[in-house]
Amino acid sequence: MSEVQLRQVGARIRAARKERGMTLEQLARAAQMSTSTLSRLESGKRQANLELLLPLTRELRIGLDDLVAREVPDPRIQERSYRSNGLTIRPLAPPNAPVHTFKISYPSRRRLPERRTHDGYEWVYVLSGRLRLLLGEHDLALEAGEAAEFDTRVPHAMTSAGDEPAEVISIFNESGASIHTRARARRKTEDSSEVR
Repeated sequence: MSEVQLRQVGARIRAARKERGMTLEQLARAAQMSTSTLSRLESGKRQANLELLLPLTRELRIGLDDLVAREVPDPRIQERSYRSNGLTIRPLAPPNAPVHTFKISYPSRRRLPERRTHDGYEWVYVLSGRLRLLLGEHDLALEAGEAAEFDTRVPHAMTSAGDEPAEVISIFNESGASIHTRARARRKTEDSSEVR
């Protein structure tokens, strides 16, 4: 147990005691220890040990694990960029995430890529450059700051729309459900109709 975790034990005991509406004296008596010992333990002036913690956890009806902060794993995404079909792809979510998130760089190409279909739903946001999105009958050019959301069962292809690469954030959901990146606001009128 680290020193930081040990310091947090007292604060967690105090929080659990107060949550149960107990005074220092009530908990100390129930746990068969002096009020001053409990007070010093809660304030971090006394080192926690099993002899003190076991009766306290029993009276507070909590586990020892509830008193110790769990280690927070490193939240950074450690995946490296890779190249596939001329694209530079950087994963922005762990491989086991339910929604796949990538930063993709689409190079400038003379030939348009072939349109494809697959199950899922995709949302793209253009970071820089211009993205050409071929979607069904649409041939669209998205500028930096624009986003698009579409069902990937519709034939589609993407490439840079200019001489420079287009960098995008792509969020893909294999389930085929809309990713719900839009927020809906309500008008402050009597009918409360929705505004997109």
